[in-house]
Amino acid sequence: MAEQQEHLTSKEVRKQVGRLLRSGPKVLPIVQAGDPVLRAVATPYDGQLSDALLAELVEAMRLTMLDAPGVGLAAPQIGLGLALAVAADEGEDDDPRERTPLPFRLLVNPRYEAVGDETESFYEGCLSVEGYQAVVERPRTVRATFEDAAGRTVVEEHTGWPARILAHESDHLDGRLYVDLADMRSLASNDSLAEMED
Repeated sequence: MAEQQEHLTSKEVRKQVGRLLRSGPKVLPIVQAGDPVLRAVATPYDGQLSDALLAELVEAMRLTMLDAPGVGLAAPQIGLGLALAVAADEGEDDDPRERTPLPFRLLVNPRYEAVGDETESFYEGCLSVEGYQAVVERPRTVRATFEDAAGRTVVEEHTGWPARILAHESDHLDGRLYVDLADMRSLASNDSLAEMED
């Protein structure tokens, strides 16, 4: 169960972001399971950062996600307990997971709900649980609600892999990791899964 953390003050947020971005946007270290920030409910974003500092943070998160490589990254994964995430995926044709392209986006205070009763189970991994994957059952289609960098509310429906990405990143901001939802009997190392696919 996620721990309710004390909400970070604007000053604390700016101080943490300043430390992360000391020399400008760059690839940041990704915290791993066991770090308390991954198990705490993130502080809602309500303009604690200037537009320029938010843009620098988003760029650092984008660079970190791409370098990993990954398709999503939540602020707690870089040690920042703030309700922000980024996501993007080029997609893959003929993928049974319905891996359609998901253009880059910033997710501010995201949440999601299932659309319909249909679920799908696929292997899922996480940059903060390095080296492992497990089968997770998730809604096939979700309605995601979030804000953009300008504070405008965005509501989108996604199906397949993009739905899974948005759900996974939103879960991070509630202190949940995919292993909390996984069929743990399916847990396998990335190397073992690669061997099975060959």
